[in-house]
Amino acid sequence: MAAKLVGSITAISESGDLISDISHEQLADAPRDEGTTITCDEHRTLGIYPSDHQQPEMTYVAVLGASGFLELCIVGESAAMFLGIRPGAKVEISW
Repeated sequence: MAAKLVGSITAISESGDLISDISHEQLADAPRDEGTTITCDEHRTLGIYPSDHQQPEMTYVAVLGASGFLELCIVGESAAMFLGIRPGAKVEISW
């Protein structure tokens, strides 16, 4: 059975990561593999990674951030500036 969570970006970190209001607890049943799709402001990524992931530079990833919430990042770059996403943008996770 398909599942879906909807939230929004609530803050931007100093490094430009997009912090959502979707908590780690809400994602407990979400698969961590590419069967999970995360969409924010028409930008899409697959999979949810731990904060110590080893993804290459300029990769758009969803991580279980130190904030306790799902964060959207571009490795080595400001996701907020690069993608033009601001607080209030809708985040949708489906699996």
